[in-house]
Amino acid sequence: MCGIAGFYNPHRNYLEEKARYRDILKDMAAVQRHRGPDDSGVYLSRHTGLSHARLSIIDLVSGHQPMEKEAGGRIYSIAYNGELYNTEELRTELRAQGHSFATTSDTEVILTGCIEYGPDFVKRLNGIFAIAFYDALHDRVILFRDRAGVKPLFYTVRGDEILFASELKGILSVPGIRPELDRKGLNEVFSIGPARTYGCGVFAGMEEVLPGHFLICSPEGVSSHCYWKLVSLPHEDSYEKTIEKTAFLVQDSIKRQMVSDVPICTFLSGGVDSSLVSAVCAAELKKQGKKLTTFSFDFVNNDKYFKANSFQPSQDRPFVDRMVEFLDSDHHYLECGNTDQADRLCDSVLAHDLPAMGDIDSSMLHFCSLVKEHNKVALTGECADEIFGGYPWFHKEECFRAHTFPWTMNLEARKILLKDDFLDYLQMDEYVKETYERSVAETPTLSEDSPTEARRREISYLNLRWFMQTLLNRMDRASMYSSLEARVPFADHRIMEYVWNVPWDMKTRDGLVKNLLRQSGKGLLPDDILFRRKSPYPKTYDTNYEKLLTSRVLEIMNDSSSPVMQFLDRKKLETFLKNPSDYGKPWYGQLMAGPQMLAYILQIDYWMKTYKISLV
Repeated sequence: MCGIAGFYNPHRNYLEEKARYRDILKDMAAVQRHRGPDDSGVYLSRHTGLSHARLSIIDLVSGHQPMEKEAGGRIYSIAYNGELYNTEELRTELRAQGHSFATTSDTEVILTGCIEYGPDFVKRLNGIFAIAFYDALHDRVILFRDRAGVKPLFYTVRGDEILFASELKGILSVPGIRPELDRKGLNEVFSIGPARTYGCGVFAGMEEVLPGHFLICSPEGVSSHCYWKLVSLPHEDSYEKTIEKTAFLVQDSIKRQMVSDVPICTFLSGGVDSSLVSAVCAAELKKQGKKLTTFSFDFVNNDKYFKANSFQPSQDRPFVDRMVEFLDSDHHYLECGNTDQADRLCDSVLAHDLPAMGDIDSSMLHFCSLVKEHNKVALTGECADEIFGGYPWFHKEECFRAHTFPWTMNLEARKILLKDDFLDYLQMDEYVKETYERSVAETPTLSEDSPTEARRREISYLNLRWFMQTLLNRMDRASMYSSLEARVPFADHRIMEYVWNVPWDMKTRDGLVKNLLRQSGKGLLPDDILFRRKSPYPKTYDTNYEKLLTSRVLEIMNDSSSPVMQFLDRKKLETFLKNPSDYGKPWYGQLMAGPQMLAYILQIDYWMKTYKISLV
């Protein structure tokens, strides 16, 4: 994986101030160096600048970027972040068209394909990517983002100029760009966060290329084009055929995503998702006489403090032990302590350029930093719950009936600490309602669906467009902060397309959550793993952690320079800090309860202070 950045202005000649704009490009790459510490480069032409920070995974020697290629007397260029999983098929096709290749990298395949076919070539890509392509023939820049939105790509338009980067910090490093928050941005943080409306960059004027879209930046302006979206169609396969096809797609995606010129590893929680990924990887490596390396995550003394609840029914450790024995993997048990988890809250903000999922995010970032000491590429079980219907809100009647986001059905926990005049300004209920209704209205419909099945589609669509995106953001930023590439085989667009149209009865046959995925994994895992009840990413239940957060929030309360206090009611906050937190009633998702509210406050304060954010 890498970090890309650049700018385009059809009405400015950047070469007239070549040194200045090359320095800007270098700065845009430098602030994203954690995404690609192995190499860097810039490209500058009359109207376009591209920069790149590279993490070497494929073609370690000759994959330098931005990559340039001559065709028809013109020089085309590309800056690319991602991995392509059908490289060889596309290379063979392009060779048949008369093209030759100087490298073995997937970058050159994408560049050549864009030269040959134009922007529609993106429809042929199976991978995760954010791409900036300079089309010399039409003197334009095209920005592509993968179908699921695994790789980020932000942009802002400043007059005739567009600036873009993998992370917001790349844009913020450009002279004259200031981080500002308007009412919409504040609502994104306080009413929607840690989720983020797709396409919204939170800061005023900042946006993100939508998943499955590309932007054409030309002398005519900037236009957005959708090249992929879910389509609702009748499902005609039998139950048995559906299981067979799902099994093939899942295993094929995992095998394709093992491509690497450096050793791979997997995250292993002992749940069905990560265990399936690990089992397929272990079997493939065994054919080569190699052993899979696996990593599991937990918290210091979690066996002592763990409290089972409806969201988290069991600890992972016994199931991890079972899978390690089954796979015969080279396993590493990683732990996170209270201080590390709290300190990493700041690193998490720096990784996102935004407040994130509190310690759910900071602990993942910490674990990824430990994994990076051993490996550069990891495969994860992320996205299976969103695609196959694993979360509680797919199944609970109150979530089914709710006219709001099912992972945040009540805004009271968010309002409890805010000043009354700030609440009046935000109008949180109105903002959430409008955002929710706009998203639901986009759901691809099928006329023959019953009202119940139509509602199932709405919930599934919300999960794919919202909740999955939040977790993909977490995985990308948490891993890339330590230059670790995390891959997500379940987010393969072929799996998403196929499973989208499978009837709910097949997905949950006999009342079994994620039944389709479990049935497709038969023979690959022990039954006690395959049919284990879902337990999400672990979190600490150590009350000493909450005490640590409380002490840090009290420091903020007593610091007149703390920017978050302009939004918080001091008396409400004092009352909140005195009451024990309810770990079983999250205000976002399954894990973000009382302690995570404190962590989120700490992140907002650090974010506003560090980035010197102004309100507009």
